[in-house]
Amino acid sequence: MIGNRIETNISGGLDVSLPAMVPVKVAFENRRVEDIAKTVAEQFKAPAIRDKIKPGAAIAIGCGSRGVANIAGTARAVVDQIKALGAEPFIFPAMGSHGSATAEGQRAVLEGYGITEDNVGCPIRASMETHVLGDMPDGTPVHMDRHAHQADGIVLINRIKPHTNFRGALESGIVKMMTIGMGKIKGATAIHFHGMDTFGEMLPPMAEYIMARVPFLFGVGLVENAYHDTAHLESIPAETLLTREAELQTLAKELMGCLYFDQIDVLIIEEMGKEISGAGFDPNVTGRPNREMGAWDGPKIKKIVVLDLTRKTNGNATGVGLADVITMKLFQKIDIAPTYANTITSAFLDGAAIPLIMNTGEEAIKLAVKTSIRVRPEDCRIVRIKNTLDVFQIMVSEPMLEEVAAHSAMEAMGGAVPILFGPNGDLEAA
Repeated sequence: MIGNRIETNISGGLDVSLPAMVPVKVAFENRRVEDIAKTVAEQFKAPAIRDKIKPGAAIAIGCGSRGVANIAGTARAVVDQIKALGAEPFIFPAMGSHGSATAEGQRAVLEGYGITEDNVGCPIRASMETHVLGDMPDGTPVHMDRHAHQADGIVLINRIKPHTNFRGALESGIVKMMTIGMGKIKGATAIHFHGMDTFGEMLPPMAEYIMARVPFLFGVGLVENAYHDTAHLESIPAETLLTREAELQTLAKELMGCLYFDQIDVLIIEEMGKEISGAGFDPNVTGRPNREMGAWDGPKIKKIVVLDLTRKTNGNATGVGLADVITMKLFQKIDIAPTYANTITSAFLDGAAIPLIMNTGEEAIKLAVKTSIRVRPEDCRIVRIKNTLDVFQIMVSEPMLEEVAAHSAMEAMGGAVPILFGPNGDLEAA
């Protein structure tokens, strides 16, 4: 049984000398939307958007569970525009099994992102009950949120980005929210039965099936830059959703952050969480997806160490199984209920597997270095990041400096400093 401390016999112990680290600035394209409310208002001037809102109509606005930049401000701006046209908006959670797959949990997730009735100016109606629209040709039932089904019109707000576990023209965005998020845990489970490797082909026709049967009006797609700020915001009418979202998916891939290294011995991730990535830490950055997904673009990393969970993830550690080593601090923060609900729905059970647990950050990092085969500790190629969103300011070990100097997007910002740990073994701030 795991208590508060783990004692194990490690040959030679963990008396490992770590290489010094150097701060590195990484440059990415930094376009951004300066005024969210103004941009949304401009979008509503288009007849393809404005004319869809009828006075007195009940409009369901779906919002999800990711840490989308400016999500509360975007939701509030959309609500304001819909109310100005005489309609009656309300918000509903469109997040599949997240929030422990309970109405209260999903409402709490929205509140954590600032989406409250007071902040956005309209009711929030949370329920796990669904209406079944029918079956796809392969027999998959198509669920949708009960409140949304009863509305006169549906609008979905979501970030468009590369997904963490499948590839396709459409990945994470409005279409995925429509087909999976809006279907709550029942719909999400029915779709995940087929495996995420089929989603690229499966979700577009399901979205067409839904749009042919319900009054879906438009989606509000947000694309973020590598500095996790809104780079592009666009209201997309139902008629052009599939083609335009695919184009914005391409833009999202061009703008997202990355690690400009082919080989890393040890990646230190200070924190992981659902608001950072659906997988806790993004495989699009680490190059390490769930084990059933095979090869993935990104660096080849021998060992991944994760030190902590974010506060906003509320104990949801989905994706922790993609790490090699975690700390006791992280382990003790894991809330099994939301982690299991999310992981089981995805069908990728390794996402909730528990990696090796070390008592402190110091032990975790030194174990990873010690077990990087054919690498002497002083030669270890170590990269340290806050999380997989914050990759524009990183730390790298001295053996990687030549590679940094040769890359036009990276610049060393100071001299080498030792990796320091506090009295309790926690990694000290860089």
